[in-house]
Amino acid sequence: MPSVSIPGRELYAERRGGGEPLLLIQGLAGHHAMWGEAFLTQLDPGFETIAYDHRGAGLSGPSTGSFSIADLADDAVALLDALGLPSAHVLGISMGGMVAQELALRRPSAVRSLALGGTYAGGPGSAITDRAVFRRYLDAMRSGSVDAALSTSFEINVGERARERPGAFREFRLRALAAPMPRELIIEQARATATHDTSARLGSVSVPTVVIHGDQDLMLDVSNARHIAGLMPHAQLEILAGVGHLFWLEEPARAAAILRENLLAAPVASP
Repeated sequence: MPSVSIPGRELYAERRGGGEPLLLIQGLAGHHAMWGEAFLTQLDPGFETIAYDHRGAGLSGPSTGSFSIADLADDAVALLDALGLPSAHVLGISMGGMVAQELALRRPSAVRSLALGGTYAGGPGSAITDRAVFRRYLDAMRSGSVDAALSTSFEINVGERARERPGAFREFRLRALAAPMPRELIIEQARATATHDTSARLGSVSVPTVVIHGDQDLMLDVSNARHIAGLMPHAQLEILAGVGHLFWLEEPARAAAILRENLLAAPVASP
């Protein structure tokens, strides 16, 4: 199934497991391989996971021109339609969490439950990435050095425990290099996140939601999780101590347990 045709493009998607469908939406510079085997294995008992690559990312078809977070949400809707799935549980992390917010707003009937990880809503009350941190990240991406880009990304995106874990960077590097990510696309994704703002609309999302965030997240401060949870009427908040931006890679068993506890309990709406 890897290549799925949606209007105007081809998206790469991998399905595994045999439970309820769970759409996995990656973040900026992310692709399907970056979910990691440890995390996916923990999800297998309860979910059929669908891990896909955004337009132009990983093994998906090329992307031309600019796009918005709403455009990426439309891709996600089209993917579910192409797979014959009227609805699914949805996990979006970082930029993918922004896409997941728009997905829930644009096609509420497609979302059984929602998990928003390490993300933000935009608008008043949100905390953007510290300028020095984001400049360091973009400079590394623009440097032309793959090793510099990956080393900087690792240091910024994981918590202290993960940085000190033997072999952690090697595993991160292998995952990141498993699929191509054009530098120009990463910059375009960053541009799309800059205009994201669902803050005035999230109160209308009625599906069960869990907001997950590491308290050592340097990319998006943990205050964003509290802000989102406060905007949404049916949101549970899970703060992971000692964890950075890539919480599902740093604590795969705990992250999967949170998803099982919160998403599988969600009622499935009648068609």
